[in-house]
Amino acid sequence: MNIKNITTLGKLKASGYKSLSIKEEVRKNLIEKIKHKENAFTGILGYEDTVIPDTERALLSRHNILFLGLRGQAKTRMARQMVDLLDEHIPVVAGSEINDDPLKPMSKYAKDLIAEKGDDTPIEWIHRSERYGEKLATPDVSVADLIGDIDPIKAANLRLNFADERVIHYGIIPRSNRCIFVINELPDLQARIQVALFNILQEGDIQIRGFKLRMPLDILFVFTANPEDYTNRGSIVTPLKDRIESQILTHYPKTLETSLAITEQEANLLDAQKDLVDVSDLVKRLIEQIAFEARTNEYVDKKSGVSARLTIAAFENAVSSAERRAIIHAEKHTQVWISDLMGIIPSITGKIELVYEGEQEGPYQVSVNLLEKAIRTQFVQYFPNPEQAKKKRSTGKRSVEEKEPENPYKQITRWFDAGNHLDLFLDMTDADKIAALYKVDGLYGFVKKHFHAANDKENALLMEFVLHGLASYSLISKKTIDGKIEFKDLMGSMINLGNINFSDDDDFNEEDFK
Repeated sequence: MNIKNITTLGKLKASGYKSLSIKEEVRKNLIEKIKHKENAFTGILGYEDTVIPDTERALLSRHNILFLGLRGQAKTRMARQMVDLLDEHIPVVAGSEINDDPLKPMSKYAKDLIAEKGDDTPIEWIHRSERYGEKLATPDVSVADLIGDIDPIKAANLRLNFADERVIHYGIIPRSNRCIFVINELPDLQARIQVALFNILQEGDIQIRGFKLRMPLDILFVFTANPEDYTNRGSIVTPLKDRIESQILTHYPKTLETSLAITEQEANLLDAQKDLVDVSDLVKRLIEQIAFEARTNEYVDKKSGVSARLTIAAFENAVSSAERRAIIHAEKHTQVWISDLMGIIPSITGKIELVYEGEQEGPYQVSVNLLEKAIRTQFVQYFPNPEQAKKKRSTGKRSVEEKEPENPYKQITRWFDAGNHLDLFLDMTDADKIAALYKVDGLYGFVKKHFHAANDKENALLMEFVLHGLASYSLISKKTIDGKIEFKDLMGSMINLGNINFSDDDDFNEEDFK
């Protein structure tokens, strides 16, 4: 059917076109996608066996949908992708404010026009991209915004009295007739405004300023809500929840691999950054691990959640930290070092909600601690568990029966125990950093033993990772101050701490002396 040739109601009838409700339309196209094993929701990762099947079942049932989940769980993105399940074009009465179906007109304007012109009534075709409406629920949203109100200026200009339907100014919902309409953060909508949606969802009609107006609106409603909102800012009134047929629970990525894929897909890097900066799989995993640590951390509010936007922003910041350093030293190529991850702290502090104890600790310190925990968790995926080495230190000699292997970190920690220390400046060149790392006895040999196929660049990164890992397990001390990270022996740092005279006015944190 060539829609360019169908410009009047008569030609539309002659073409054999049949109208479908939007829910039937979505159902029809979804069935075709399922039959051909096509993914109806592209780019949505981690929901293949949970949210997507639930959503498809709801759409096949012609249900309105409520996506319930914490921040950053792709709720709105799921709703926006439903547009792809609509027909490419549909006909509407030309000039209609509410996308009147030429075969089933609803508004007075469309009915009067068809009565006047009959088969010569002009029609227009709208693309599916224009059939999506979205409104963020805020406390100032009114019934007039959503449904409509009487427009006194229109009444004056057209010289109509207020009893005439033509004086109505339609709100965003009637204007979304035959469309997908999304209300984000539904609990933020005042209860009296939610009540105004009852009839629209159940009977399909609207009421404006006492008009006896029967308008069976054809809309697929999608709502999103955060469970936190039920207690903190508002709630969804029970009768409204009852009228939303399917409530679908969303969730965060369940595996690190899924989280990695999401960040890789969503991170917005320039080609110049990609050419200049390499990011190893190790660094990517450390960044993703931070989000996993935050979601279980005692200082972070679990009701609020930790968005996937945290790791996306952190990844971009890590690359920019390395890029800035390369620009400073006019280096043509570099990589993201472990020390560059100090540059992602601003990406964490603004994306975690803290409980009272976390507020006392401070967002910066909590973010640093999350980074340390991520290093600690990932370290044992690459190297032997340092906890075993710590046990040997504390127990001294071992019995013959135990037959425990030698402490693999002994040579490295012994170098620091001898009074040596290592300073890694955040903005030092790659060559200077590599040279500094090779000063630590046993560090290169230890890494090469476990990763014998690694190249020079990978060796250097792993060498730095070992130092950060040993510090996270308290086998050596680490202190970040004045643009550098200082590694020392643990006992020496404790002795120095004992020699410091703390007055009542001293502002210190025991984390500074780890």
